[in-house]
Amino acid sequence: MKHSTLLLIKFITCVIAFGLGLDLFFEATIVDILSFSLFVTVTSYIVGELIILPQLGKRAAAVVDFLLTYLSVWVFGSILFESYLQIAWGSIISALLITAAEIFIHLLVEERGPAAKYFENRGSIVKPTLVYGTEFAEDENVSDLAKKVQKKLEDE
Repeated sequence: MKHSTLLLIKFITCVIAFGLGLDLFFEATIVDILSFSLFVTVTSYIVGELIILPQLGKRAAAVVDFLLTYLSVWVFGSILFESYLQIAWGSIISALLITAAEIFIHLLVEERGPAAKYFENRGSIVKPTLVYGTEFAEDENVSDLAKKVQKKLEDE
């Protein structure tokens, strides 16, 4: 799937989710909705689709999308809106709707694009099977050492 198509789908999803979460139940302007949608679309695409999805998978990308949406509405909503009730419910509703849509977007995107190919060629940072090199040695007992030294002294 091309990047422009994916960005358009994500933007439309964000506009609908923020329209429902911020404007349907509370008073939000179209500028607020579009600015939140543009910010979440770009940051979610860069962080979620290009970094997290190729390396950690769909579940981690969905969690990151939820947290990103929730925190962006909470942080920027506290600046733009007066009502804490609007910020709290708007962030929860918007984050849930966008996360549900992101799950379908991740299922829709079978081949993840050039970023995934880069990470597949480079290898993942997180190794699923960690191999630890260990070194085994016998610790010498002090009393055994004393006996060895005593025996050596007696032999001399």
